Amino acid sequence: MNSAPRWLDNAIFYEIYPQSFQDTNGDGIGDLQGIIRRLDYIRELGCNALWINPCYVSPFLDAGYDVADYCRIAPRYGTNEDARQLFAEVHRRGMHVLLDLVPGHTSWEHPWFKESMKAARNEFTDRYVWTNNIWESPAGSDPLRGISERNGCCAVNFFTHQPALNYGYYKPEKPWQQAMDAPGPMATRQVIKDIMRFWLDMGCDGFRVDMAASLVKGGPDHEGTVSLWQDIFAFLGAEYPEAAMVSEWSDPPKSIRGGFHMDFTLGWTDSHYDDLFRCEKPYFAGDGDASAFVATYTKNWTLSGGKGLICVPSGNHDVDRLARAVHGARLPLAFAFLLGIPGAPFIYYGDEIGMRYVEGLPSVEGGYARTGSRSPMQWDSSPNAGFSTADPDKLYVPLDPDPDRPTVIDQIRDESSLWHTVQTLIHFRQAHPALQNRGNFRFLRSGAPGEPLVWLRMAEGETILIAVNPTEKAHVIAKANDSDALLHQLGEKAHTENNQWVIPPLSAAFIQVKESESPEKAD
Repeated sequence: MNSAPRWLDNAIFYEIYPQSFQDTNGDGIGDLQGIIRRLDYIRELGCNALWINPCYVSPFLDAGYDVADYCRIAPRYGTNEDARQLFAEVHRRGMHVLLDLVPGHTSWEHPWFKESMKAARNEFTDRYVWTNNIWESPAGSDPLRGISERNGCCAVNFFTHQPALNYGYYKPEKPWQQAMDAPGPMATRQVIKDIMRFWLDMGCDGFRVDMAASLVKGGPDHEGTVSLWQDIFAFLGAEYPEAAMVSEWSDPPKSIRGGFHMDFTLGWTDSHYDDLFRCEKPYFAGDGDASAFVATYTKNWTLSGGKGLICVPSGNHDVDRLARAVHGARLPLAFAFLLGIPGAPFIYYGDEIGMRYVEGLPSVEGGYARTGSRSPMQWDSSPNAGFSTADPDKLYVPLDPDPDRPTVIDQIRDESSLWHTVQTLIHFRQAHPALQNRGNFRFLRSGAPGEPLVWLRMAEGETILIAVNPTEKAHVIAKANDSDALLHQLGEKAHTENNQWVIPPLSAAFIQVKESESPEKAD
């Protein structure tokens, strides 16, 4: 793994789904100028880094993850000059920005794919994964078939309209399977490096990589893809040592060995992330079980040797809103957890005000059930919640129709709001080395059913015990010492009884302890 940029040590990311964040030209779709307009808001919240979902030219059958031109901003968002201005304005505020890189597939409307479909060999014949016969399908793929004069099927990575780029096979077994170092796969690898150069030279600070494990096909444990990323990181380390990279992989031992500085925790893997916020009985809804997540997180941390950052997000554009299952006094407790564990926190736009999942929406741009998490940002009580001046029926996704929907302006005015809680937790995290991204940790209580989550954070001689209790009863959590100090509290105040810390129901506590007196869990 390359040495991580120092700015990642205290980075707190804000994810922006650009279509739904801020519209400045009245077409009902958010744009880059809208992001620029709201940078001071993001900085006021306390976030110092952005992740922006794809904003490249696309037919938008999958909300921009079907790229048709990697090096041009889609006109609905603005221009490349708008992107350059955005990067400059981000840096002027001491912030950083990651773009979304989609290296595994393109749109079927990409010029590369149109050339690749031709029967006559050309520069792009081997840019995608094709079989040699229309009747032979690539293993593990429902292919594109019967769409061109070329005799063969093309592998896809996700939707049918997303043909898989060719990085080769770890161990080719059929005539049409190319080795990783064959000319076609090497050309694909080179063009992805060129795309990264293009945006890094313009001023972006790195990339969040979509489906980072999907590149090399076949082989055990993604060994080919790990090796490929090691090569890409050698290039980045030599030319762009300050570029930061986060993988959509949810397998830290592999992605961090590949070179990534951060690994993004996903719910549809064995991470048990969904156990916290998005299952039938989520832990933070008060009646769930966090112990499998704790075990997996601890295992991944150990297997990664403490290298890299394991990132646990509040949510993202692919999952239900945090507030769909976690409500009331428990919502701040979820943020106490997210901003109390190691790794770089990621806050999905609107989660800081408790934006709700909008039920019953028809699919927009391949969103399907995800569409309800992609509704416009709710800035104020003006028409369209301050998102756009367009007619309501022209909005990219309909607004939350509830007249009591939360808004930024209302929550900023209310000092007891979720927004102020999140802002305070961010500032508190940044003020304590033990709580920042690279501080060490050790779980003391695993959040088994009916139990709190309790863990230690340690760095630079500072040790802080964090206890989060989303249950309805008080819990004795750890031995108390005379030197302990309650630093921060959500809900009813933690207190000591019989030389032990007691955390009340629906509360969270941050307690400073001496490292030599680090508590063990109570009986």
